[in-house]
Amino acid sequence: MAIIVDDVSLRLGDKQVLERFSCCLPDHGAVCLFGHSGCGKTTLLHLLAGLHRAQSGVVRGLENKRVSMAFQEDRLLPWLTAAQNITLVLKDSGGDNRPALPWLELVELTEQADKWPRELSGGMRRRVNIARALAFDGDILLLDEPTNGLDEDLARRVMARIKTLYAARLMVIVTHDREFAEQYADLLMELDANGQLIIDNY
Repeated sequence: MAIIVDDVSLRLGDKQVLERFSCCLPDHGAVCLFGHSGCGKTTLLHLLAGLHRAQSGVVRGLENKRVSMAFQEDRLLPWLTAAQNITLVLKDSGGDNRPALPWLELVELTEQADKWPRELSGGMRRRVNIARALAFDGDILLLDEPTNGLDEDLARRVMARIKTLYAARLMVIVTHDREFAEQYADLLMELDANGQLIIDNY
């Protein structure tokens, strides 16, 4: 079932971020929300995650959907190791960190499983953040600037695995990088400086 954002207006503080905004997201595939900083990309992602509530308009199609999200900020718990941060979202782990290892392997961090977030580079923390979102195994995956801090080859390998994993589900990626968007999007949805939608199909 497609997700419909219908005539949504959303104000944060004294800023009108989205005004009478509408779009339709498919039920599967990779959608990239592309645009310059401040155009409303992350706000739209947070709306889909249920973290913001629109002042008017409706979002349909999210009923009974589990949503996984990797935020732009890593949001790792500093008192837990990399593996423990992932185990936290796994069902029935019983405190066993071994179920986290396949997710760390997917982002090429198996050897850092027992390290604390403070011992990891920014790019490593970003990958743990992504691995945790993947481990939650949502029906929809939301990724906010997922390749920040990753070198190009590593980003390409990780994104290829994620696209394979979510081939039959919906993945929505926020990026300011046009080249990245064109490389990974099945559907590119560009927002202009005023938060208005320009859609390019691939």
